[in-house]
Amino acid sequence: MLTVEQALEQLLSAATPLTGTESVDTLQACGRVLAQPLTAAIDVPPLANSAMDGYAVRVADVSALGARLPISQRIAAGQVGAVLQADTAARIFTGAPVPQGADAILMQEDCSAEGDTVIINQLPKPGQHVRRAGEDIAAGSTILQSGCYLRPQECGLAASVGAAQLTVFPRLRVAVFFTGDELTLPGQPLKPGAIYNSNRFVLINVLQQLGCVVNDLGIVPDNLPATRAALRQAALNSDLILTSGGVSVGEEDHVKAAVDAEGSLALWSIAVKPGKPLAFGQVNHAQVNQVQGSTPIIGLPGNPVSSLVTFLIFARPFILRRQGRADVLPSTLQLRADFDWPRPDQRREYLRVRRNAQGGLDLFPNQKSGVLTSTSWADGLVNNPPGQAICRGDWVSYHSFAELS
Repeated sequence: MLTVEQALEQLLSAATPLTGTESVDTLQACGRVLAQPLTAAIDVPPLANSAMDGYAVRVADVSALGARLPISQRIAAGQVGAVLQADTAARIFTGAPVPQGADAILMQEDCSAEGDTVIINQLPKPGQHVRRAGEDIAAGSTILQSGCYLRPQECGLAASVGAAQLTVFPRLRVAVFFTGDELTLPGQPLKPGAIYNSNRFVLINVLQQLGCVVNDLGIVPDNLPATRAALRQAALNSDLILTSGGVSVGEEDHVKAAVDAEGSLALWSIAVKPGKPLAFGQVNHAQVNQVQGSTPIIGLPGNPVSSLVTFLIFARPFILRRQGRADVLPSTLQLRADFDWPRPDQRREYLRVRRNAQGGLDLFPNQKSGVLTSTSWADGLVNNPPGQAICRGDWVSYHSFAELS
């Protein structure tokens, strides 16, 4: 069996980013991956402006408490005032450009207004409450790198420098299907021996959260001809095939044999729990202009927890790399285990846990691979090395589910 690290290395080495780019409105760019660095054409803020409602003054004009200055102008946000004359003050509001000549802002709470005069009750310091031009972003600086995942805050940052459109990588097209004669869709009668197909709802939703375009090919019967036919169909017009079930060694598990028949298998067995069987390879498809193409496939286990965990640990980084993402591996927190795990497996384990009010981690009591309730109860996974026992109070590596979607 390959280690988790070896399997990830193989997967990521084969995860070539999609070619081509497209331009989208910045308002529609959230969830996409930036394909070209974004350079600021302007300073942000473009002019020095006030951080407070108050009065713009020259520090040299205010030498003592109680000084009285005539109010020479009023400047609101969006207005540009006149040059501030000596021995005067300008009434100014938050975000308004600081008039030329002024070098400090006095908060209105530190002043008293009497008609057209302001009385100074707090001595100002040079630069006080002034936001300098370019303080946030300097013109010519690169504010977003290629490969950056665009969250709402990155879209806002792009908008702040006037970028109406952004160049992004195309969305990854993923064809999915699920193997198993026992699978039934919710809403249909549940026959004896059947189960509802929960993996379809988990995997399709997490793919959509990752920004993929999903082609759901449904449930495929447990036989080799049907599985091979599904692979051939899935390989057309898709950038990745994702399957669930049929990757173990049972007589009714046909994905491995089907991939061997329709293409090639690069890896299969990984020293991970839950999981272990995970297929990765290429599925050939029809020649186009005399060129034989292929589509990568990742075959996940059918047990619900195994399917989700192996997706998050292996398929997710592969998908992110193909999308052009620079950051593909989850960050790790070191947190305190408030539980004992005395009998570790010789494989790397991913334990379902939840952070508690004391800052530690609680363990879901049933860690079996078919217990889907554990994934709903948990807020993350402990990444436990092979053969590593855990004692209450030990520090462990924790991956948050919030970062894995």
